[in-house]
Amino acid sequence: MRTLFLLTTIVLSLKVGDKVPAFTLNDQDGKPFSITDVIGKKVLVIYFYPKDESYVCTKEACAFRDNYADFVKKGALVIGINAGTVESHRAFRQKDNLPFILLSDPGNTVLKAFGVKGSLGMTGRETFVVGLDGKVAFTYNSMLNGKRHMEEALDFIAKMNP
Repeated sequence: MRTLFLLTTIVLSLKVGDKVPAFTLNDQDGKPFSITDVIGKKVLVIYFYPKDESYVCTKEACAFRDNYADFVKKGALVIGINAGTVESHRAFRQKDNLPFILLSDPGNTVLKAFGVKGSLGMTGRETFVVGLDGKVAFTYNSMLNGKRHMEEALDFIAKMNP
């Protein structure tokens, strides 16, 4: 009798205190963006969202847009990530006047490295605030309340940097 053992890797969502994985992805203009180039220079707000132009994702992106100046005043850099193409991100950014970086994560490699879980048949929606030390300082997860991601992240950063 043969016994087959399967080795599975369970990726847990990054939690407060975890170091952010290094990654490089193309931005909405097709230019490489490396997270290691900005760690230590700014507080990072990295938010994962399922799809450009969907209803909840657009509300979420526009909430970050409408409060972008407050993030900048607090020394934060906002970064949106999903598996959409560079072209899709460029169109989304232009159509909705988004002032922040959108990164294309084909195959959801970075999403998986962060341990973001999907729901309702879609990739996940989760926001991470990363401190100057490159470690996760705060996380927020809500699949259906996109605007709340901005509110929670900004509230945390305001307390972090009064």
